[in-house]
Amino acid sequence: MLLSSTRLENDWSFGRPQNSDPIKSGFNEMDQTNELNVFTKKPLESPFMFVAGTTKDVTQFHKRHFILRVNTSPKNIAEWNNKLQALCEEDELGIPATVTSNPRNHITNNAAVGLSLAETTFSQWPGELGLAASRDFNLIRKFADIARQEWLSVGIRKGYMYMADLATEPRWQRVEGTFGEDAQLAADCIKAIVLGFQGETLSSESIALTTKHFPGGGAAENGQDPHFEWGKREVFEAGMFENNLIPFKAAIEAGTSAIMPYYSFPVKTKYEEVAYAFNKPILTDLLRNQLGFEGIINSDTGPIEMMPWGVEHLSVEERYTMAIEAGINIFSGSADPNPLINTLKNNSNLMSFVDDSVERLLKEKFRLGLFENPYVAIENATNTVGNKNFQKKAEEAHRKSIVLLRNKVKQGSSTLPLKSKVKVYFEIYKNQKETASHIYKPVEERKDLVFVNRPEDADINLIWIFPQGQSLFDSSPKPVHVNLAANKVNTSYINKLIAEKPTILAINYTTPWAIDEIYSENKPNIQGVLATFGTTAEALLDIVSGRSNPSAKMPFSTPASDEKAQNQKSDLPGYSEGNDYALFNFDEGLSYD
Repeated sequence: MLLSSTRLENDWSFGRPQNSDPIKSGFNEMDQTNELNVFTKKPLESPFMFVAGTTKDVTQFHKRHFILRVNTSPKNIAEWNNKLQALCEEDELGIPATVTSNPRNHITNNAAVGLSLAETTFSQWPGELGLAASRDFNLIRKFADIARQEWLSVGIRKGYMYMADLATEPRWQRVEGTFGEDAQLAADCIKAIVLGFQGETLSSESIALTTKHFPGGGAAENGQDPHFEWGKREVFEAGMFENNLIPFKAAIEAGTSAIMPYYSFPVKTKYEEVAYAFNKPILTDLLRNQLGFEGIINSDTGPIEMMPWGVEHLSVEERYTMAIEAGINIFSGSADPNPLINTLKNNSNLMSFVDDSVERLLKEKFRLGLFENPYVAIENATNTVGNKNFQKKAEEAHRKSIVLLRNKVKQGSSTLPLKSKVKVYFEIYKNQKETASHIYKPVEERKDLVFVNRPEDADINLIWIFPQGQSLFDSSPKPVHVNLAANKVNTSYINKLIAEKPTILAINYTTPWAIDEIYSENKPNIQGVLATFGTTAEALLDIVSGRSNPSAKMPFSTPASDEKAQNQKSDLPGYSEGNDYALFNFDEGLSYD
């Protein structure tokens, strides 16, 4: 049973755990679907899959790897971890559990199961794109070190993160979790992240990382994601497959503990068109032998039964066999280990692969110090997570993540920073409707700006627009568009505001939106344009008021129109698409000096 326990993991994210024991598991309501999206205040969307309860997983299925995706207090997480570890210690061989999570430390517009959590009690930093925009790799490493301390305090010892995928396809619904379109920028970010979470070597103070999604999932055909059959093809039409490997090489050099292949399969390469989890030339020949990766190869959630692209014709046993022989060391998202166990019983030749996997998985546990002490101090968890010093550092990152793209100069003077005591109508637009979605009210009184409740009373409008792209798990085969009207922005309403008053536009980019429906260089009332990537209103105001000097640079190019995005080669960065492709270019950004 040791073999199966180290190869299967429980995933808390899909549906309510069945047969759970609330006393031994520590939670009796660990159901991710109860979490609300911080922007929509509606339940997070996810696929649905039953899972076994924690006690059954430990004592009957002998599992020792768990994905924790609930959003609750640090006290609850720490207590649950300790009860889980005590249960494991009582069970056969006393092997401790490894508790894994998706990102918990970012302000995100598209929180969804398997991607990242919504607003949490952990320190809140800019989104991954915002960290990349800062170009401050020391600060990025500091972020990772702070998050490491928070995770360590509650007993989460592994991260399903971060995405080394390149955002070369602007329509892809997972751009928000990347570090942009440039391979070297993504590599520099990934290196800082891995070293910040893991340290120079994996130890009892580390959070082990699972870098994903090998060999890069950003060249998604038509922007569709391989969680769905209509998004299973990853097309390297510009021949840029090798470019996608650069961030993974950086992750391997930094010592990432694990790597996760994606569901998609490669098109227009020398490799077989089967999903990466089943693709031996990708996982063994390329990742292991050519790139020299010695850590754990962790499947994404559910490749055997839910997303078996390219091997749909095979039986479940045949899929397990093919994936094991390809190089997978641990299967994610399978509640019942019996199909895998039966596969091993019927295929004794696979046991050498199992032995290799067990060794890799146990080595990680030993290096993390879990055998010595898997328990955490509850009081330390509550004092560590989200403390003021950590959040103060995060506030610095927020201000460094905001890009100033346009700043109109008139009579020798630029509009930004705004003059003291100027009257500002600040609307945060998150819904498609005729009236204001949210008129900003200062958390603390600001002496530099005066806020009014109506545009007609203002000297200038500040309109912060949050386009709402289609949720990943609400995907359909219909074409994906990046223009504002297709993403819940009432462009007529925005244009009306612009026409009536001098306006500063701020766009929250979760993907490279095309904003030509509301913006052109010839609109006299548009005084400035800024880009945000998951940040706070206070950080934005510090930039427009001049309390902070903008220094960030764009992590990707934004297409001049939706038509440009529809015609972009999926594996080609926007800056290589031609001179007429971009409205705002990669690496573009202004400062006040």
